[in-house]
Amino acid sequence: MKYTEEHEWLDDQAGIVTVGITTHAAEQLGDIVFVELPDVGAQVSKDDEVVVIESVKAASDILAPLDGEIVEVNAAIVEDPAKVNEDPEGKAWFFKIKPADASQMDEFMDAAAYKAFIG
Repeated sequence: MKYTEEHEWLDDQAGIVTVGITTHAAEQLGDIVFVELPDVGAQVSKDDEVVVIESVKAASDILAPLDGEIVEVNAAIVEDPAKVNEDPEGKAWFFKIKPADASQMDEFMDAAAYKAFIG
């Protein structure tokens, strides 16, 4: 697993990267009440706004951590956004992306660096 400074986690499995938000991010947002995901097949660039999350506290955008193609989205969290609070680093992943350049993964933190980052 890799982590971004925007509190996303990335899990590379055979060249397809699953993306979600960290437990820390879910706790900061509070109760999540709405999630809008990108379209499957969408071509995205790093830092494009790809997901909208609304919680009882705020609305937030999730940025694409990599250039690539969205190959799958997690419809279960659209139907029941509270799942993101229940299991943010597991079953409540947001989307899967096929990276255009796998070396972009090298830019992100490992678990120890992320723990130090959030203090």
